[in-house]
Amino acid sequence: MHELLRTNDLVLISFVEALMKAAEIDLFVADGFMSATEGSIGLFPRRLLVPEHEADEARRILIDNGLADELGHG
Repeated sequence: MHELLRTNDLVLISFVEALMKAAEIDLFVADGFMSATEGSIGLFPRRLLVPEHEADEARRILIDNGLADELGHG
């Protein structure tokens, strides 16, 4: 799996999920349980992961939708 980005922003996560679903790219949101365990204070960001073979397309979709600045990780 390839990490697209890390974030605590639930709205951003929902937006990325919608973009990947529309493109039929599998997206896995990791660390959601850890974030919930720590009380949702934003200490542990969630990681958004896609299959390696779809990473370039997923990154292009995020860039095309104005999210280039969010791609600091992965």
